[in-house]
Amino acid sequence: MTRTPDDGPLLSVADLWVRFPTRKGVVEAVRGVGFEVGREKLGIVGESGSGKSMTGKAILRLVPAPGEVRARALRFGGLDLLRIDEAAMRKVRGRRISMVMQDPKYSLNPVMTVGRQIDEAYRVHTGAAAAAARARSLEMLRAVRIRDPERVYRAYPHELSGGMGQRIMIAMMLIPDPDLLIADEPTSALDVTVQMQVLAIIDDLVTTRGMGLIFISHDLNLVASFCDRVLIMYAGRVVEACRAAELPLARHPYTRGLLGSLPRVDRPGGELPVLRRDPAWATDPAGAGGR
Repeated sequence: MTRTPDDGPLLSVADLWVRFPTRKGVVEAVRGVGFEVGREKLGIVGESGSGKSMTGKAILRLVPAPGEVRARALRFGGLDLLRIDEAAMRKVRGRRISMVMQDPKYSLNPVMTVGRQIDEAYRVHTGAAAAAARARSLEMLRAVRIRDPERVYRAYPHELSGGMGQRIMIAMMLIPDPDLLIADEPTSALDVTVQMQVLAIIDDLVTTRGMGLIFISHDLNLVASFCDRVLIMYAGRVVEACRAAELPLARHPYTRGLLGSLPRVDRPGGELPVLRRDPAWATDPAGAGGR
């Protein structure tokens, strides 16, 4: 189904915090993050531990205990995601907001066939009959460009390649026709050729269905070429935001350091620059030279 774009954001996040109490004190994984997402492709990039994956989980209230999620605003459409009860939140997860986790193939149940798992994802949210769910599952397998959907429908996860598993998880997350997809490193375990195929599938489905996409990655080049806008995270904070096409012109020293650390085929061999971190970046998102 192709949706007509509207002027308002799908998701609004303001002053989002994720905290974990430990024996040595409170660890703040996400600190004061704020952004909006419309029917567009928003990239969130940063090093491991920057808080980008935890931000995605916090939106869907998937932060494990004893983690605490607080925000001044966390709104999706007309819903306050922090105040609705768990029963209402289950209707949002998957049905209206879907999330593809890291290494998604390993999120599949190894003792259930692929078809049964995709059917379940559809029937839970729509109440469809078994025959209708099977037809819809096969349709989605074709949509993610699986050449023999009948065979894959009957297969078990261990019988499939990594790229095939990624496509199946994308099909499973998109089968309820959500408004927003959160993709957390969905191609990190794939080789470059398969990676570009999976990205092309996501791009096509997001564009034709008029969805919003939050694409979480640590690959700056990939995000710059695939997304519309980019948020750069460091130590749980957003230190810079820009249009994806303008990422090479980023001004924050952390973003400049990440870009400078990337290997380039047009640069002579030698040692890569080392990113020198300023402790002030963790407390002042703008940082020296930021905007």
